[in-house]
Amino acid sequence: MELHQDLRYESLTLMGISQQLNLFEKDKEMNESALKYPRRKSRVIANKKYVISAPTDMVSNTMKSIPSTGTKIEQIFEAELIASKINYTTPEYLIEPIEGKPDFVIPKYRIAIFCDGDFWHGRNFEKGKIKSNSDFWDAKIERNILRDSEVTYELKKKDWVVFRFWEADIKKNASKCVKKITDYISKNFKAIHQFTFVDLFSGIGGFRIPLEQLGGKCLGFSEINKQSSEVYKRNFYGFKDENEIELGDITKLGRLPFTDIDLIVGGVPCQAWSVAGKMKGFDDPRGQLWLDTIRVVSLNQPKAFIFENVKGLIDPRNKANLDLIKSQFEDIGYSLKEPRLLNSYDFGLPQNRDRIFIVGVRKDLKKYIQKFEYPTAINKHSFLAEFVGDNKNVALLKKKKFDPQAIFGDKVPMGRNRFQQINELNDFFIFCDTRNGHTTIHSWDIVKTSKREKEICMSILRNRRKKIYGDADGNPISFKALTSLNENLKESELKALVKKKILKFVDNKGYDFINSKNSSGINGIYRIYLPNSKVFSTLTATGTRDMVAMTNIEGGSPEEYKEQFINQVVKKKLYREITAREAAKLQGFPDWFSIHKDPNVAKKQFGNAVSTSVILHLSKNLICTGVFK
Repeated sequence: MELHQDLRYESLTLMGISQQLNLFEKDKEMNESALKYPRRKSRVIANKKYVISAPTDMVSNTMKSIPSTGTKIEQIFEAELIASKINYTTPEYLIEPIEGKPDFVIPKYRIAIFCDGDFWHGRNFEKGKIKSNSDFWDAKIERNILRDSEVTYELKKKDWVVFRFWEADIKKNASKCVKKITDYISKNFKAIHQFTFVDLFSGIGGFRIPLEQLGGKCLGFSEINKQSSEVYKRNFYGFKDENEIELGDITKLGRLPFTDIDLIVGGVPCQAWSVAGKMKGFDDPRGQLWLDTIRVVSLNQPKAFIFENVKGLIDPRNKANLDLIKSQFEDIGYSLKEPRLLNSYDFGLPQNRDRIFIVGVRKDLKKYIQKFEYPTAINKHSFLAEFVGDNKNVALLKKKKFDPQAIFGDKVPMGRNRFQQINELNDFFIFCDTRNGHTTIHSWDIVKTSKREKEICMSILRNRRKKIYGDADGNPISFKALTSLNENLKESELKALVKKKILKFVDNKGYDFINSKNSSGINGIYRIYLPNSKVFSTLTATGTRDMVAMTNIEGGSPEEYKEQFINQVVKKKLYREITAREAAKLQGFPDWFSIHKDPNVAKKQFGNAVSTSVILHLSKNLICTGVFK
């Protein structure tokens, strides 16, 4: 059997191939058209014009019946991949689709597979064999051969292994073709590892990616969500992993069938401890999964463990719960390092994601926990534009420095968060009617309103939190009270703002904003981040109301900056949600990773995942203590 790699053309320089292909592609763009347009009578290939004879009805019908994907040979080959228990995907589901559109991809081993039609790709190609329109078809097939060579070259350059199989060989013996792949995997991916681990609450593999990178071998994984488990297996579960076990539901796990486990890891479901989950802790069934986690660790006694959770677990309101978790780990024989918050931003990802990490080592090895230190921030920060597809070509602007009083006036804040400099304009805008700032957008900024109407709205904003109007953190204000705040105020003016859906009237209380909650945003938007930003908001499974702008703006003053944003971004609607692939990048997943086919499901999965770069640095520090030696 022939595993072809177009060896006849390997002597061609890449420049030579590229020059010829550019001619073909230029011609293709100019001349190729869909069947709904009139059929061409001629075609230019490599600067040579060919007359194309009209096909017979039989030929035309045959051509129409040939699919571009899902061909018969692809179906045969796919059946053999399934029979061989090889988990595969197709390139359109990779985070970064690769050159040449292979028919199948095996992410775990970075293998690209092409099922090449004998005629179209030039099997046993010799000029002059084709008798009808021979010059034209010879040139076309030769072009395809050149394209195959360049695609193979480019894929190899990016560390993909390329397998090309002829149509005739697949039809003759598909299992023999697939065996070439399994033989390659068996030969090149031998079980050499530095430590073993079990992946609890594995999700789609955020822990596994860096642990394998550091030399770890996964013995088994536990994940109850079927969609996440499917993605996990497609990316990591290869036919050679005979000893790796899909463990299923953690609540049903006891003593695991492994003789020696170095490390147990997992991102324990966090809703019970998060603000969004109302912080019910152990009163929430999901919070009780911590007890299952502790039970599994107790029964299996790994040398060490790493567990991740939301920052809410370290909140003072959850102190008793966190202390209980720590004491129970100590009771089953583990020494712990005091839990620490780590932020994805500090490890090279433009995402403000605080997560708590709990690291423990078995007490007979406690000298290693004394050696262990949590990783410190790396000196690498990226711009959002580097992670967001259509912003890659957006020019990054050098930020202008301001006197803080030029931004804030006389009320310069005592401190701001780590992503907001006191002498710079913010890299994001907040859509909110209940707060104010130099990058706050109010509904009266984006709905046509008069200067008088803007003043009325601002008077409500400045006074609705005052105790004289009520005890809540924001109160409706009566018409009578508003007349003392706005000279010659008429109720018809307020009703006009109600009609514009900026205000609402609350019976027996007065007027308040429709958008009366800080985080509710306006028209479904809470924040829009500029490409210049070094951070994006925390990704969550439930999604966010945060967007990314598709262009950068600048201004010589806060007022000009805000005006530019409204005119260039908001009014032109140059903003959008991030995509599933961009969410993957913000979590540090590699380009070869195959995401779920439903983008909404994929975004939820990445929102639930751990940031791989954080796990990489944390795990490296634990490994370097020597605990697994």
